[in-house]
Amino acid sequence: MQSSKRVFNQPAWVLHHRPFRNTSRILDVLSLDHGRLSLVARGARSAKSKLRGYLRPFTPLQLSWVIRSDLGTLTGAEMNGAPITLTGDALLSGYYVNELLLYLLHRHDPQPEIHAAYASTIAGLAGTNDIAATLRHFEIELLRMLGYALNLDHDTQTQAKLRPEIQYEYRAEQGPVPVHNREGPMIFTGEELAAVHRQDFSEPAALKNASRLLRHVIAYHLDGKELKSRKVMREIHRAT
Repeated sequence: MQSSKRVFNQPAWVLHHRPFRNTSRILDVLSLDHGRLSLVARGARSAKSKLRGYLRPFTPLQLSWVIRSDLGTLTGAEMNGAPITLTGDALLSGYYVNELLLYLLHRHDPQPEIHAAYASTIAGLAGTNDIAATLRHFEIELLRMLGYALNLDHDTQTQAKLRPEIQYEYRAEQGPVPVHNREGPMIFTGEELAAVHRQDFSEPAALKNASRLLRHVIAYHLDGKELKSRKVMREIHRAT
C-alpha cells in the first residue's frame, strides 16, 4: 500500500474548483514545489466553513495537504497575500491562463519557474490595459518552459538564419520552412518572425502576428482540446 505524504504551508494558486458531494470541493491547484495537483477540500462549501471565501482563483494561498494517490486531501489553508481583482477581459484572460495550465501541465511535476511566471502574469493582468501583450509574453514563456520553445531564428530545412525578406510557413511541429509566393494563416516573413522573437508588441502588426502564430502552436499542443474561456471571449466580442 502506498504511504501517505504530508505537505505543509506550500505557496499555491487555485486554477479551478468544482463541487464534490454535499459540502466539499475538488480544487485543481498550482503549487510551488509539487506542481499541479488536485485536492479535496472537505466542507469548503458549507455555510460555516472559514475556507469558503478564499479557496478560489487569483488568490495567493498557502496550502497544506496529505496525499497518497492522485487525489489529495486539504488539511490547512490561509491567504498568502491580497486577492487579485480581475474584471472584464482581464478576468476572462485569467481563466484562459488557468485553462492553459490545466491542459498543458502534467500532474505532480514541479515547475517553480511556471509558478513564478503565473503569479507575475496574473498581477500583470490586473495592472495593465495591454492585456493581449501580457498574454503573448506568458504564452511564449510557457511554451519555452515546457520544452516547446518557438523557433524564431532559423529555418528548419537548411538551419540557415531567417532572412527578413523571405516568406516562411510556420509549422507547429517543426518550425519555419521557406516558401515562395504563398498565402495562408501561417505564412510570415522573416522580419515578422523576428519581431515576435523580440517580443516587442508596441506595433499592432507585431502583436497581431504573435497572436496568430501562438494560437496555431498552442492549438497543436492542446491536441484538439477546446478552451472554454477562449470560446466565451469569442462569443462576447461577436455580440458587442
